[in-house]
Amino acid sequence: ATNPLVSLPRAGALKDLPADLFVAVADCVSDTPTAEIADVLLPAAAWGEKDGTVTNSERRVSRQRAFLPLPDEAKPDWWILKELGKRLGHAAAFAYEMPAAIFREHAALAHTVGLDLDFGDPAQLDDDAYAALAPTAWPFRSDKRMFEDGHFFTEDGRARFIPIDPAGPAREPSPYFPFVLNTGRYRDHWHTLTRTGLSPTLSRHRAEPFVELHPDDAASFGLKNGDFARLESAHGIAVLKVRLDDGQQPGTLFVPMHWNGGHNRGAAINRLVAPITDPISGQPESKSCPVSLAPVAFRHRGFALARSGAVLADLDYCSRTLVEGGWLYEIATDLEVADWRHWFEKRLRSGAEGLSWSGYGDPARGDHRFAAVRGGRLEAALFIGADLPREWLASRLADLQLHPRDRACLLAGSAPGADPGPLVCACHGVGRNVIARAIGEDGLATTDAIGTALKAGTNCGSCLPELRALLVAAAAKDAIGETHDLPVAEAREKVDA
Repeated sequence: ATNPLVSLPRAGALKDLPADLFVAVADCVSDTPTAEIADVLLPAAAWGEKDGTVTNSERRVSRQRAFLPLPDEAKPDWWILKELGKRLGHAAAFAYEMPAAIFREHAALAHTVGLDLDFGDPAQLDDDAYAALAPTAWPFRSDKRMFEDGHFFTEDGRARFIPIDPAGPAREPSPYFPFVLNTGRYRDHWHTLTRTGLSPTLSRHRAEPFVELHPDDAASFGLKNGDFARLESAHGIAVLKVRLDDGQQPGTLFVPMHWNGGHNRGAAINRLVAPITDPISGQPESKSCPVSLAPVAFRHRGFALARSGAVLADLDYCSRTLVEGGWLYEIATDLEVADWRHWFEKRLRSGAEGLSWSGYGDPARGDHRFAAVRGGRLEAALFIGADLPREWLASRLADLQLHPRDRACLLAGSAPGADPGPLVCACHGVGRNVIARAIGEDGLATTDAIGTALKAGTNCGSCLPELRALLVAAAAKDAIGETHDLPVAEAREKVDA
């Protein structure tokens, strides 16, 4: 139920496991990097397929009921462990037939402790009582808050406080590795993309990983938004696109942890993180890793679209994202390619049969554009050297039949109407250009006004910081005539002035 070949520090080293080490993986996803090294892969049930209980951080136990059937050979975790126990010679101890029996044993064990770890009388927890179990915080016998009476489970009933002397990072920046790398989550993704990477909607906000750095640091290397940079630590190397962010502290870099070999070979950032752990918690030092930074230039860069996917393993950089109707690939390479269409055609998973190609090429400028249609639907497209908006082109993969007007616009890469711009509100599908136009043309001055007009920011609220940044940038444009791409901190200073 985890993906250590992506998530652990110095992750790449795990591929060098001893040959005689037996690896068993239980997961609901079969194509993770960790599953690839498994001797045995046990198909586990996913969250919506499980029946049992869950306990939240306030100790509240809730019944969870499956709302999806188990697919194929998938089994719940308790069943897998039960069968493992039987095969190890403990059939009597693992004679469970339903989750209710396991919970009764759990309650019976807790009942013998004599503390507040109480899940009720096991004798009263028959199958019917378990099935009807209401959300209840333990101890079940009381609805009081734990320790509100000032009594703790010590000999004298008093709490024990342990003084902690916080230590600094185990490794500080140096002349060789002058930047501090911080890793973490992007807004709409979770862990290693095994689940959220299957959602085209969630991937629209950030279709690929970036190394985010302060504009002053970028300027010292001559880096701009969308350029490539090479990060290196004592343990590994990663190549990522650059994203300027004046909210990033100078001297620090941020890279999301989600991407891995299945989605972006060069961006498995935990390969760079040192295997240094806290002596008490065991938590790795993932938030402070000394690294170096250097610009990288590729001879060719662009993007590709493919309804059935493509095999682009020979590229120096390739980031793959699921979109409605197919896949979007951000690509860069130093390869010398004489015929880009032939090169791309050979790599399409769906094959070349029945494809009708249209194309445009300007070798002197390095601009190559090709689109393939099969049965009236867009099957694939390749754009090298042309930095075009991706949203409209990618959305054409979802069309059952291309409109003649849209087909005529494919190579131009521009929508017949206004470009909505990069996605800001994933819940309601609202792009940045739409929001910026509404702010400027309709005079929207608050996030509430944006929500009323466009619905953006009215559901989960995770896009509200971006909405506020657009409002600040728009105010700067009105006050000093700057464009809305002005960095937010600089825009605030100019508005205040």
